[in-house]
Amino acid sequence: MSEPTATAQTHGARSVSAELVLHRQLLAEFSGTAALLCAVIGSGIMAERLSGGNTAIALLANTLATVLALYVLIELLGPVSGAHLNPLVTLVLALNRPSAQVKRAHLAMFFIAVQLLGAVIGAWAAHAMFDTPVLQFSSKLRSGWGQWLAEGVATAGLILVVLRAPAHKAAGLVACYIGAAYWFTASTSFANPAAVLGRMLSDSFAGIAPASAAGFVIAQTVGAAIGVLLDRGLGKAAA
Repeated sequence: MSEPTATAQTHGARSVSAELVLHRQLLAEFSGTAALLCAVIGSGIMAERLSGGNTAIALLANTLATVLALYVLIELLGPVSGAHLNPLVTLVLALNRPSAQVKRAHLAMFFIAVQLLGAVIGAWAAHAMFDTPVLQFSSKLRSGWGQWLAEGVATAGLILVVLRAPAHKAAGLVACYIGAAYWFTASTSFANPAAVLGRMLSDSFAGIAPASAAGFVIAQTVGAAIGVLLDRGLGKAAA
């Protein structure tokens, strides 16, 4: 076998391998985001039905389900795709911390596309499980400076945790932060544009009206930028 032929075959094998890895990463991001939104929305529907109108109990149940699902998903899918499950996390990592999961910024667009699709499918799956109309839009308005500030704070904190958490502790730290932020932010900490999309498509306890969505996403984007600046200001994170 000539050297050029061997080189071509090796390059071809690497290309196939890289494509297979990317497909697996995209499947992980799609299924993970779908499962996360299914947990958020499904637990919200269940909590609303069982809480007897007690909003605090409903929010507590919604929080617990979200935290547990998030921890499991990050643990399971982290080794495959990094378990971003969030377009802003993907963008921040692609632009600031290129990793084995997102080596080139343009691949982030594929991650984001499947995350958004997964959020939609997750919302629909939750509706189907609880025998509610699959196609719906939320009527729950979430607007105003307090809500936007809350989303900025929630997202800044999430990005800071993601950038600074040791790899073996990331699942627990992210889940704990989101669980806490459910309660210390006025917005109940969406901190995720994919979550906004999925929850916009659900007229349930966890929903957000389409008219409120843009304000949340803008606030989240500003918060993500602040999180990056905080990370840089704090210096090198522990391994």
